[in-house]
Amino acid sequence: MDKNLCERFKNLWTNFTYESSNGNYKFTNDKDFKDYCNNNCDDNLGKINAGCLYLFDGFFGKSSMVESVEKSKITIVEYIMIWLSYMLSLIRNEGNNISNLSHFYTVYINGSEHYKKSINGTKDNTSYMDLLNKKKYFLGMDKNIISDFYEAFKLLCEMYTGFDENKQDCTKHLENAQKFVNKCKELNEKPSISNNSSYKQLLLILSTDYDNLKNKCSDSSSIPEIKTIISALTSVDTSSSSIGKKSFIVLSIFGAIAIFLGISYKYSLFGFRKRFQKQKLREKIKNIKKKMNH
Repeated sequence: MDKNLCERFKNLWTNFTYESSNGNYKFTNDKDFKDYCNNNCDDNLGKINAGCLYLFDGFFGKSSMVESVEKSKITIVEYIMIWLSYMLSLIRNEGNNISNLSHFYTVYINGSEHYKKSINGTKDNTSYMDLLNKKKYFLGMDKNIISDFYEAFKLLCEMYTGFDENKQDCTKHLENAQKFVNKCKELNEKPSISNNSSYKQLLLILSTDYDNLKNKCSDSSSIPEIKTIISALTSVDTSSSSIGKKSFIVLSIFGAIAIFLGISYKYSLFGFRKRFQKQKLREKIKNIKKKMNH
């Protein structure tokens, strides 16, 4: 995350608003969005689609931009998906069991050539759809979880847009910083998030971007810490990986023992049969000698 990314989102928040009284979206200024409108963006989904394409084109539309965001493109898509999921969650779903995000995917993403065209400058001819398809876990995200992540993301962006690289003074962001850290702690303590690897990764991205901003502050000691949350999120993944590796080693050892015992048993059984056959042969020879002596 950086200031430029958040400035683009800020422009969207300023000029694209939701009216809770009637449940509709409107452009207060459509200058940056009208080129993405089909049918003049007469409905809510059309307006949201215009906003979504405005974000994608802003970050990936030019090859020069792609080069600068290549390493962080997946993180950027996470933030676009937070915005998109939240915008769609506010739309009133009257008598329709299909989620707005699933419907949006079907109609606007799968049905639009704009999302399918290759992004100039990418090594693997990635399209917007390719990037979105990697984040399909958002399709099943609960509305309350979406709202929590959106709140944290917006707080973080407000801090980034208000940060002055020259002065590096963060004291004016103390209130938002405390709200952000409290929200992340709240999210980290929810089983629905701590037990979901995708949600944990999203929380880790937000927490890490906050910590990166905090480290730029000249007075960082006064800004609330978030390293304990980052450590908790990364240690869970590390311990899970460690447990998996240990389990694999233990199972491998037991497997090797079982194979060894099986081979040992086979050879011991083979040896027993061989001794038994020799004993029978000796008895036959003895009987033949006895008959010859008589």
